[in-house]
Amino acid sequence: MALRSRMRDWLLANDPAFSRLRQASRITATIVVSILLLMAFHYLVAPLPPAAFGLAASLSIEGGLAVRDRTIAGQRLTRIIAVLVGVSMVGLASVLENHRYVSDVVFLLIIFLAVYGRSFGPRGFAVGMFAFMSYFTGAYLRPTLDQLPALFFGAAVSATVAHLVRTRLLPDDRYRDLLRATASVQRRVDQMLLQLAEIARKPVLSPADRRQLHAAEERLKEAVLMAESFIPTENRRPEPQPGLTTSDLVINLFDLHLAAESVMVVSFQSMPPPALVEAMVARDGERIDAEIARLGDAAPRREETVKALLWLRNVRQRLARSLAKLTPADLEEPPLHLSGVAARWRPSLNDPALKAAIQITLASGIAMVFGLMLSRERWFWAVLAAFLVFTNTRSRGDTAVKALQRSAGTLFGIVVGIIVGTLVAGNIYLVLPLSALCVFLAFYFLAVSYATMTFFISVVLSLVYSLMGVLSPHLLQLRLEETMIGSIAGAAVAFVVFPTRTRTTLDAAVATWCDELKGLLQAARDGASGLVLITRSQALDRAYRDLAAAAKPLGLPWQLVTRPGHVRQALAIFMACTYWARVFARRVGTDAALEGTDFKADIDANLALVQTVRDKASAYFYQVGRIGAPVDRHLPISKDDAELGLEMIGVSLNRLHL
Repeated sequence: MALRSRMRDWLLANDPAFSRLRQASRITATIVVSILLLMAFHYLVAPLPPAAFGLAASLSIEGGLAVRDRTIAGQRLTRIIAVLVGVSMVGLASVLENHRYVSDVVFLLIIFLAVYGRSFGPRGFAVGMFAFMSYFTGAYLRPTLDQLPALFFGAAVSATVAHLVRTRLLPDDRYRDLLRATASVQRRVDQMLLQLAEIARKPVLSPADRRQLHAAEERLKEAVLMAESFIPTENRRPEPQPGLTTSDLVINLFDLHLAAESVMVVSFQSMPPPALVEAMVARDGERIDAEIARLGDAAPRREETVKALLWLRNVRQRLARSLAKLTPADLEEPPLHLSGVAARWRPSLNDPALKAAIQITLASGIAMVFGLMLSRERWFWAVLAAFLVFTNTRSRGDTAVKALQRSAGTLFGIVVGIIVGTLVAGNIYLVLPLSALCVFLAFYFLAVSYATMTFFISVVLSLVYSLMGVLSPHLLQLRLEETMIGSIAGAAVAFVVFPTRTRTTLDAAVATWCDELKGLLQAARDGASGLVLITRSQALDRAYRDLAAAAKPLGLPWQLVTRPGHVRQALAIFMACTYWARVFARRVGTDAALEGTDFKADIDANLALVQTVRDKASAYFYQVGRIGAPVDRHLPISKDDAELGLEMIGVSLNRLHL
């Protein structure tokens, strides 16, 4: 039981709400059950062509990744449409098999429509991915027209299994997911406290220690944002109402985040006693009281750290009481009210969806040409790589990084795949479970590392090749070369055709962050309630997360808390300002002494400063030597002092101009 508990705690700490675990389990279960059912039909009823298995496997993956409708009925309709489109694409590929040039042009047209279809919402994205993968499968495996009924059967089995896995075996449960997400938040707070206790035993706080604590704060922010996403307060009414169970939960999650950050901030000035921190982690009230009594009259700075820890303890207790009152009915989403007026379709080169469609189609065409020059049989891998390196990228820097990750993951996966495939020697009783394990690991790590996902998929393909008896170093080398062709084509097009520079993306992210901060400050100036300000502060948190993601490609390899340099320093100022905005939002609604012209004048001064930052945007990340040192002005945060938060917002932003 102890091992099981530790494993659960580790999973919660690293995978909030078990979202990655559930996605990987869904895809793996869908593939395994679909293939087993098709094998049973193959051996007991009638033989099925290899294309039926290939189509079922590829659509099982897309069924787990691409179907994103909110309702079960919507998901079912999307899967039905996707199966019909998928089988039609395979049939089209079969018809055009003897007309290679026409088939290639049609493939590029399908790529264009699949990408542009993403602009029509989740269903357009899903149907487009099903269409692309189905035509890819048909062109690669070359089924004949008389095999279409078998292919339809395979696709229908895959869609049915995917739907049952999603809705029955591993269904979405907002209440359960929220409880898991809040448990992840608590676990990450514990991790931060344990790191703090370890650092507190050192004689000096080093820059590496600061980066370690900032890393813990980033992980905590990620878990808090996920937990907040399960609370539909903002969607249920224009403004959250005090006293509502979900609103109380929003406030307590907000306070927990703020209290944990405050412990870190004041600890930079005076480290807490390690024994007290460990008692906090153990949630041992008697030990906490004993450690506080042992301190006696502590120095002001250490006393402030102790107060922050006690505040954190109280907030955690309030959060537990809020969760105890929560019921699944409190988290029910209202029906969406769709506008009755449909937007007119007006294609324009200013449309990002059209630009993306042109980019990916051109990259796929280039990959197709050079892939065919390398191999008349395996060129599809080049097109697949060119298509996928653009997925979920924001700029040309993002695309280049993803292209490198795909090539590196394929290279190492091939090396390991040759070794593993040779060892299992096509033994079906070893290949199948190992393949299932690698599929699970691939999609478990998808959200963390694209290179890792590509690595495990390459191992799976090597195992499948060994089962088919065609595994050879030459074949895997050819796959690596085709993958590199597609990756290079994708990166080249991203830099040349409608290039979205990292700086442009970063400009937009900084502007959004500034707009959210201005909205918070203006709402406070206009006398908005504390709960409304909390909601605005949460929006600022999300804007900071997007800002950090936009800055990521500026360094390679780039890590927020491990790579020293100007980018990290600039981003740290935005993170600090986001924290002080959170302090301000929480305190301004409880501080009755803030009425008057001085308070509004201070807000106006900060609004002007935010506008200055917005005007310069990403320049702060590129101009080396213009960032000031941290300012020693944090105490006392244990008081209801909104003026301190307001002052520190200005102090933090002024550091960008020193």
